[in-house]
Amino acid sequence: MRSVAAYALLGFERTLSRNKNLNYFILQISRFFKGLCVKLKLMNDLRKNRLIAVDLDASIGQAPSPEADHERRVAIYDLIEENAFNLLNGIEGPYRLQLSTQDGRLLFEIFNEREEKVSIIGLSMSPFRAIVRDYFMICESYYQAIKLSTPSQIETIDMARRGLHNEASELLRERLGGKVDIDFDTARRLFTLVCVLHWRG
Repeated sequence: MRSVAAYALLGFERTLSRNKNLNYFILQISRFFKGLCVKLKLMNDLRKNRLIAVDLDASIGQAPSPEADHERRVAIYDLIEENAFNLLNGIEGPYRLQLSTQDGRLLFEIFNEREEKVSIIGLSMSPFRAIVRDYFMICESYYQAIKLSTPSQIETIDMARRGLHNEASELLRERLGGKVDIDFDTARRLFTLVCVLHWRG
């Protein structure tokens, strides 16, 4: 038969085991809530660091073709649906963006939710002119190819168009560096709007 001391030791071991399980459970709960807090912070940052409205200067006129106007509408819709846009001057979003051109410069006028202007960024159009011109020409070829060419020819032109679009998007990100942080997809959609402004001008 077990002694009183043996029973006491067994009870102590069981209590210790239960406490270990309890501590493990508490640790897992703590980790879960820490992870949840991180996710909620990331979600909150995503809601803040984004554009909620984009407008183009209406005084310049209409796009040169129905296809270009369609590109504009799709770019704005996609941009509002999904984007990453973060001012690096410490002012949190979400933001409203007004795009325009003036004296050979591309202007990003940025407002908060209350439509108060919080920043204005001016970029020279000079680095963009050649690539915008080439992009416009290849887009025209693409629109014509859709009507007249074979699928393989259309695909070839579209690949060239996408490649040029990607190159221009990286240039836009580079020129905005140090002022505003945007991801690649946001840069692609913004470049489409830059082209529309150039075409209108």
